[in-house]
Amino acid sequence: MKQIPPLPSSESITALLREIAPGSRLVDMRLMDGSFSNSTVLVTAVTNTNHTQQFVVRRYAVFGDYDRGEKARREYKTLELLAAPGLPAPEPLFLDTTGDVLDTPGIVTSFVAGQQVIAPADVTGWVRELAVTLARIHAVPVTAVETSFLLNANAEVVWFLKSGQVPDYMQQHPQGEAIWRAVHDLLPTLIPVRPGLVHIDYWTGNILWAGGKITAVLDWEEAAYGDPGYDVAYMRAELALLGGLSLAEQFLAAYEAEYGRAVVNLPLWELAASVRFIENPAGMIPEWQTFGSINCTPQSVNHHFNQFVAQARQKVGI
Repeated sequence: MKQIPPLPSSESITALLREIAPGSRLVDMRLMDGSFSNSTVLVTAVTNTNHTQQFVVRRYAVFGDYDRGEKARREYKTLELLAAPGLPAPEPLFLDTTGDVLDTPGIVTSFVAGQQVIAPADVTGWVRELAVTLARIHAVPVTAVETSFLLNANAEVVWFLKSGQVPDYMQQHPQGEAIWRAVHDLLPTLIPVRPGLVHIDYWTGNILWAGGKITAVLDWEEAAYGDPGYDVAYMRAELALLGGLSLAEQFLAAYEAEYGRAVVNLPLWELAASVRFIENPAGMIPEWQTFGSINCTPQSVNHHFNQFVAQARQKVGI
């Protein structure tokens, strides 16, 4: 079970402000929406010239044997990497791998204005923006320097294989065992591709918008290097749940046009991505009642999920 840190103490925030905004004073701090796996706090401060500043403090939950200091370093360094090509992401401001300042390991970033968009007026433009942004992320060069702090995406996204047995939650789904077996058997035949920067959790909940444009891609704590096709597959899975296979195909066409090459290994990664949804596909979008003109009922979402998996299985011949 994850243990999410409580709000930081005013003493720790005061110490933080001495580091990143000398002369300012704390006005307010509040837990931000979406603080489910980590504590994400919006801090508002005022300088001695009455200028208001806002920062975001992210502190990592205790979860399994994850090294929270390593996680903080990985997210901070990834945000630095994204800044060079001007990709939409928060600006990294402070890194605390030990918790000496923030009470527990974490990072501090700029606050980026925007909101989640899950019922766009212009579905075509929305899908294209999602695809183009992801293609730009995947174009970021990854060298030995970056692999020193990034996870190995190809290994991370198949966590369900690690025990060597089909997990109970997969056995409970009619297609679960077939998915597990296909990924297990096909992984050794993976076509080698140039490693890219992989988000691993690129979905609408981690994306902020304003004026029809993406203002920030958030939550880089699992940033990795490897086959970028997994990110494409994961977003396609969510889009398929929302609007059916045609919406997922629209995204793929826009992504490949921007990226300049076809996505290989896609069916394998689609099967792997489906495992993130398999326990309760409809539960992934409980607050989304409509998508454009589409009524997203639990029945339709589950139907779309089964279609998505069946298509991927057909592509790999199982």
